[in-house]
Amino acid sequence: MSARIANIGSLNIDLVYRVPHFVQPGETLASLSFQRFAGGKGLNQSVALSKAGASVSHIGCTGSDGEFLVQFLREAGVDCSAIHKVDLPTGHAIIQVNDAGENCIILFGGANETLSDHLIDRSLSQFGSGDIVLLQNETSGVRRGIECGKQRGLQVAFNPAPCTPELANLPLHLLDYLIVNRTEAEMLSGENDPENALKRLRKMAPASTIVLTQGGDGALLADSAGRQLLQTAFKVDAVDTTAAGDTFIGYFLAALTEGETPSKALELASKASAICVTKPGAAPSIPTRDEVIGAAL
Repeated sequence: MSARIANIGSLNIDLVYRVPHFVQPGETLASLSFQRFAGGKGLNQSVALSKAGASVSHIGCTGSDGEFLVQFLREAGVDCSAIHKVDLPTGHAIIQVNDAGENCIILFGGANETLSDHLIDRSLSQFGSGDIVLLQNETSGVRRGIECGKQRGLQVAFNPAPCTPELANLPLHLLDYLIVNRTEAEMLSGENDPENALKRLRKMAPASTIVLTQGGDGALLADSAGRQLLQTAFKVDAVDTTAAGDTFIGYFLAALTEGETPSKALELASKASAICVTKPGAAPSIPTRDEVIGAAL
């Protein structure tokens, strides 16, 4: 039986504005279009996990304005029994997307900041040895999620996004998987060279498999035994990169729960994220497993 994944993650309403360029200080810029999507790194990663074939339970909080997010997850095949409604606005993000498909984001935490230790402990009590707990840095309770997951014998995977100075105080030595993009690796390690960044991250998370995604330069994996794998990027025309990293993480971890090798997991995740960037939006742009397997890239 495949391992299950508990995702302690954010639930956001994404407000996406298409712009000719990112707004500058003092500038008033007309948006070319506006769309509302289900989003949040946590939600995106739960959708990616489910679309990749994993059994995933989402642990999180929304306000009364976030019911459509829960319904979106249910329709994607995600277990939502550990999502709780609180008396705060649902988290949301204001996202600018420019003509190159790049994005910049303003994030409001809202209900995502109400995850308590009690909620995390109670939710993770349904999981055990061999299962995986996945966390990002868009909710409260990250430290408790890491510690409780480890205490229960789960494998702990962490995507430190968004990257903040407080991350250095987390028990990163407990991680089994640390998954970062180029920007996060530099902010966390203080190094802009990938190899040097990996060395510094290794000291912070000595027992973990570290995965560094580098956009068009591919993905680099380094395990605790010193072995490294490089996965080249699939070449596509990018429309919107918003959920590319979340898609990668979901497909990578899902492949591992099925017993795939790290090399195969990297390949599948890279292919899925390449397909993702050819579509607009966050969670709606995440491809299904059949799309990924059948795509000729």
